[in-house]
Amino acid sequence: MRPFEYVRVTDAQTGVSAASEHPGARFIAGGTNLLDLMKEDVERPTRLVDLGALPLRQIQRSRSGLVLGALASNSETANHPLVREHYPLLTQAIVAGASGQLRNMATNGGNLMQRTRCQYFYDTTLPCNKRAPGSGCGARDGLNRGHAILGWSEACVATYPGDMANALYALDARIRVRGVNGRERLIPVGEFHRLPGDTPERDNQLLQGELITALELPAAAGDFARHSYYLKVRDRASYAFAMVAVAVGLELEGDRIRQARLVLGGVAHKPWRSLAAEDALRGRRIDAESFELAAKLALEGAQPLAHNGYKIELGRRAVARALAQAAQLA
Repeated sequence: MRPFEYVRVTDAQTGVSAASEHPGARFIAGGTNLLDLMKEDVERPTRLVDLGALPLRQIQRSRSGLVLGALASNSETANHPLVREHYPLLTQAIVAGASGQLRNMATNGGNLMQRTRCQYFYDTTLPCNKRAPGSGCGARDGLNRGHAILGWSEACVATYPGDMANALYALDARIRVRGVNGRERLIPVGEFHRLPGDTPERDNQLLQGELITALELPAAAGDFARHSYYLKVRDRASYAFAMVAVAVGLELEGDRIRQARLVLGGVAHKPWRSLAAEDALRGRRIDAESFELAAKLALEGAQPLAHNGYKIELGRRAVARALAQAAQLA
């Protein structure tokens, strides 16, 4: 590890100031991703701003739904009675995401900020525009079995690795952020992460020093809570990142679908919500034909690389299966 300055803060604005005034500063909470990146010499912060003492762990009702503190652990969030009852999709996604030990340490805000697990990003001897802008994308023409099939650019074909965010996209969450000026703003979660474009080193819309303070979930329709499902397909049963993941939720009316939410993970630089598939499901019967149509639309426009063409068919089958599971839940 390289030397760095350590600063422990006790209020949010002091933390924002400590990070914004120092270009090499990074926030640290659970550290489950950042410390690994530092050990691999991928991240080289010159200042760590420890957020552990901030009072941002609350999980509580709000007028519009539920507020999840940014420093609440993934375990606390997944196991909270209000989350399990009203947002079971989020519980399923978090539990699918990592081991119990990691969930006990990882925080909600940090989970959103985690970086890609692309092997070219982690290996400092290989080219990677995300790690070293302008060096090239080694995965573009290299070993890319686990890489993106949607939304990638010539500069980067990495995927976003998280599970929690896939559920948050399906739930239309908002991210509460404190800015350098002390004011807070709300970012719709669908606008939080970025596609790579020509600047893949930027994972999200946060500015230097901005701090996630909470995640806001809108009130969930009871039917949506009952008919949601998270499916994660991976190489092994646990402790692995998704080849394809699917977060779905349905509002049903008799034998028809009133509304649908459908988000794919493991296929793009950010969670990939398919509005085309959602629109196609609206008003259709709950049957295999409807699910197969949605599956086809969800992967429309996919551009596979040399080694990941399997993700298209796998993704279609995963979407159809997840929708079928959600429709059967009572």
